[in-house]
Amino acid sequence: MPNFVNNLLDYVYFLVERLNWLSILDILLVTAVFYVILLVVRDTQAIVLLRGGLVLIALLGVLTSLEVLPAFSWLVSSTLPALVLAIPVIFAPEIRRALERLGRTSTLINKGQRSTSFDIVGILVSAVTRLSNRKHGALIVLQRSDNLQEYSNTGVAIDARLTSELILQIFYPNTPLHDGAVIVKDDRMIAAACVMPLSSSGSLVRSPEREMGLRHRAALGISEVGDAVSVIVSEETGTISITHGGRMISNLNVERLRNILQTFYQADETKNIFSRIYSRLIPSTEQQRWEGD
Repeated sequence: MPNFVNNLLDYVYFLVERLNWLSILDILLVTAVFYVILLVVRDTQAIVLLRGGLVLIALLGVLTSLEVLPAFSWLVSSTLPALVLAIPVIFAPEIRRALERLGRTSTLINKGQRSTSFDIVGILVSAVTRLSNRKHGALIVLQRSDNLQEYSNTGVAIDARLTSELILQIFYPNTPLHDGAVIVKDDRMIAAACVMPLSSSGSLVRSPEREMGLRHRAALGISEVGDAVSVIVSEETGTISITHGGRMISNLNVERLRNILQTFYQADETKNIFSRIYSRLIPSTEQQRWEGD
């Protein structure tokens, strides 16, 4: 045992002795890459696949290191390149979302003036509260840095000043525009009856919200492909939920909804270019902030 400890210390000293600033930078870069990858796939089905893949790789590494299994070692070494090529196929949805977030960073440079007064939050909270009390289903998507033009084109153009009465009228049952989502940009309603992408992460399957309908799946879907914030009112129960960054918080009361919306609007007003790029690549960081509100 003492010999093992001495050999281990000698090996560690051997590594430290040869470290320089380039080696440290190299290690930090590799660590940062793995950190970003883990944050991107966190709370998705990909993390389950990743965990299973790591266990399989570790098991295969142990088995192939045994010299008494030459045929098995040959089989693993022959099929390993094919397994590496299969990774982009297995993780295709997650890779696509990550590249989309990276591609949208260019939209952060020219950030226009934003009407983010608490009056807008008050309008949204008032409308959502009244919809909840009446159990009128609703999906309100708040555009932030990412442009939602492709989704607003699927609905009916409104381009009107945002008011709680307008929201209530649109989501009144059986009216022509009550199905689909409303897109809000600053203090204006851009379009109604818009079609949102449905969630593909499978997070609803593993959560208490798995019985929720298309509104909740659409709200999660639009939050997975961009930085939009969605407010949902359940038609069955009248409960209020909010989504961002591929996550959902349900059963919100009025005060908590107001605090969350104010947090997002204040963040958009004060965020500099570097923090906006970071939040685009790792959207769950801001999610942790409003979950703890």
